[in-house]
Parts: sequence; C-alpha cells; structure tokens
Amino acid sequence: MEFVNKEYFLLLLLLIPYLIWYLLYRKKSEPTMRMSDTFAYQYAPKSWRVRLMGLPMLLRTLTFILIVIVLARPQTHNSWGRRTVEGIDIMLAMDVSTSMLAEDLKPNRIEAAKSVASEFISGRPDDNIGLTIFAGEAFTQCPMTTDHTSLINLLQNVRTDIAARGLISDGTAIGMGLANAVGRLKDSKAKSKVVILLTDGSNNMGDISPLTAANIAKSLGIRVYTIAIGSKTVAPYPVQVGGTTQYVNMRADVDVETLGEIASTADGHFYRATNTAELKKIYDDIDKLEKTKMNVKKFSKRYDAYQPFALAAFVSMLLEILLRLVVFRKIP
Repeated sequence: MEFVNKEYFLLLLLLIPYLIWYLLYRKKSEPTMRMSDTFAYQYAPKSWRVRLMGLPMLLRTLTFILIVIVLARPQTHNSWGRRTVEGIDIMLAMDVSTSMLAEDLKPNRIEAAKSVASEFISGRPDDNIGLTIFAGEAFTQCPMTTDHTSLINLLQNVRTDIAARGLISDGTAIGMGLANAVGRLKDSKAKSKVVILLTDGSNNMGDISPLTAANIAKSLGIRVYTIAIGSKTVAPYPVQVGGTTQYVNMRADVDVETLGEIASTADGHFYRATNTAELKKIYDDIDKLEKTKMNVKKFSKRYDAYQPFALAAFVSMLLEILLRLVVFRKIP
C-alpha cells in the first residue's frame, strides 16, 4: 500500500500535546469532592465503568489517526515494477498465401502452423517475440513483445483470405518476409536474435531475393530457422465450385534447396515438416540458444483504498460519542 499525500502524517504530531494534557492536566479540570480521609475506599472494588474510563480517549485518538490516514490517500496497486528475465528476441515470419489452405496437415497448413506457433509462444514466456506475415508482400502483424496474450490473439486472427480478397498480392515473397523480420531485429540488443521462417512455396514475388535477405541477417548476427511445410508430393487443395467445396491435388512447390541455403547462410537450421511432430522439432534448437537479460515492465492500475479507514473512523467516532453521552455521562 502506498500513500499519495504522505505530508498529512505530520498531523499525528498533534497527538503528543493532547496525550500530555490528558495524562497530566485533565483531572485538574474536572469537578472534585473534598473528603477528610480516603482510607475506606482504598480496597473498594472498581466498577467496569471506572476501569473503562479511558476508553473514550482511546477511541478519540483512534478516530484522529484514521482520519489522517484517509487524508493521506492510501492506494493499492497491481504488481507494477521492473523485473529482469532471461530470454531471446524472436521474429516469426509466416507464409499466408492461399496455398497454405492445402489440407495435407490437419485441418490445413495455415491452422497447423498457427497452432504450433501458439504453443511455441506459450512455452517461452520470457522471450521477446513478434510476427511478420507475407504472401506476395510482407508486413508486420505484431512487433516484438513480451505480451504474449496479445501476440497469440493477433496470430489467431491471421487468415489466408487477405491475399484472396486482394488486400495484398498473392504469391510467395520469401525474401520480403525475411527482410521484414530482420528489419525488426536489427536494432535489438539481445545476444541471441532469431527468425523462424515458415513457408510452403518457393520465392516468386518481391524485390529482395531470399539469399540477399539471409546475408543481411548473417551480417547482423541473426540466426534464421526455415521450415518447409507440406507434403513432398501432392496435397488436397479446396476449391469453391458452384457454392460447394471440391478438392484438387496440388503439387508440392516448396523450394527446399533455397530454404536450406538460407538457414545455412544465417547459421540456422532447415526443417521439413510434413506433420505437426516434425514442426515441433524446432523447439530443441531454440532452447539451446544463449539467453540474454531483459528489463520487462508490467502495466499496473492504482486503486484508492481509503474506504475501510473512513468507515472505521466513523464507527470509532460514533462509539466514542455514545459512550461519552450514555455510559460515562457526567453530571455537574
């Protein structure tokens, strides 16, 4: 708990003269009765009223302390702060061309890739991870972040219809996708920087060749892991005909040689994923990478917490008034 107006606690110093007055001078201001001898009352039992005579003073003091706490504005907050974690910087570069709808991986290539990528992200909570998507063009779907919940939500919203609807050109611009991911990592201060490139085709679009992008990654100390998704022969591909879905056999078009050369150039590894089990093999290599320290900030909200103190002050004041007027009422 924190206090916004800590200076109000100086008011508690007023309790010192009040307590001195109460202990030393209060009895002199109250009415008294002279008696010749008090010996007879020396062993007389004290009533509960006499024993509790100081209770109103204690309640009055407690009320004052609680009011000062209310004025100081106590606040609670979530776990705001900095923490140091061990992690690496990773950019996922995912192919979203229409060929990713082929159903040789279940339910199809794009959904299988998203599922495995989501699992990968969830398994590395301390890594700084971002997402680039590409077809005939490339753009950043999510910059690098440790907010993996938002990242996974953006990943799940990835669809191949952005190319089918003409929002971006269809095709496979591997070089552009890799260059976009490398651009996000070039200013990273992490010791380990990684691009994970997932595609099911060969480069046929874009102004940057895959090997040029790989050489740029190499010069910046970025490792590139490439994954070729899909069957090695043919794959069933859905086609809409007259309001119904029919399937045609689509030949494998993935350029394994180029993907292998990209990985070799950028000190990474090449994987051929014809099923989800092979797709998960990338975890073992990434876990072996050297990790680096990062300072992570967490968002927090502050909440006023004066209400319990205000209620306690009201109850204490009310109880003190009732005791003074009813139980310890003075008759002049």
